[in-house]
Amino acid sequence: MAVPPTPSLKPECGIASYYHATLAGNPTANGETYDPALLTAAHNSLPFDTVVLVRRRPDEDGDGGETVTVRINDRGPFVEGRIIDLSPAAAKKVGIFGEDGVDDVCLVIMAAPQDQPR
Repeated sequence: MAVPPTPSLKPECGIASYYHATLAGNPTANGETYDPALLTAAHNSLPFDTVVLVRRRPDEDGDGGETVTVRINDRGPFVEGRIIDLSPAAAKKVGIFGEDGVDDVCLVIMAAPQDQPR
């Protein structure tokens, strides 16, 4: 049995993207119905229901630094070099929703599944 992650201050950094709202109503990997209005995300290895803080990395002009807290409920991204796919609602909060739809972020685990209230 895999050991769930514990909250950590060591970030995982890389490229975030978001998945399209046209997927609304489809099942996610954990069996939930995808709702683009929820603050959820897909990650390839974190256990479902892990809570992750996503921080957009500031660029040379100082733009960035926005954060959003998401719950992992799906698997992905399936594009090489990307570390997380955000729902559109989460992408908007962190400031990557728009034309490019990708940006540098760092992820910090805030709560492992067993740490969360049910």
